[in-house]
Amino acid sequence: MRTISKEDLKELYDKDFPLWVEINLELLKEKAYDLVDWENLLEEIEDMGLRHLESCTSHLATILEHLDKWDNFRMLTRAGEEKGGLSWIKSVENARDRIMVLFRRYPSLKAKLPKELHSAWIEAVGNLRIWLRELGEDPDKYHIPEKCPYTYEEAFTRDLRKEADSI
Repeated sequence: MRTISKEDLKELYDKDFPLWVEINLELLKEKAYDLVDWENLLEEIEDMGLRHLESCTSHLATILEHLDKWDNFRMLTRAGEEKGGLSWIKSVENARDRIMVLFRRYPSLKAKLPKELHSAWIEAVGNLRIWLRELGEDPDKYHIPEKCPYTYEEAFTRDLRKEADSI
């Protein structure tokens, strides 16, 4: 077992994270619980639990962003992009698939993600504003609602391919 002071171990958290992990893992395996950097370890465990929910939320934001583009910005496209947003349909489908994979791996996320609709919408709005600026448009001239105009269910069930076929 390596010898390191608790203070030095805490400093390693910011200076050399992989080494910090390695040492704490050794301490836990050796049951040297009094030497473990519990404060930072608990923070890391909490972050681990949130990481997959944040991934789902980001995928949900992609869905919301592209639903809004489909509904409100189909005529605005970058040079070289196809009109009508067919890439948005693919993006929505891919994001849904990624979320379903995460739900299968981590079933508890299924109950948590609906509560993240507002956070996902905020992320989607930020992405919409960036996209509009990239097109040379002023995002402020478009009414992008503060409140998400889509339900959680709609984000997962709306069939944009069917809508595209009827255009």
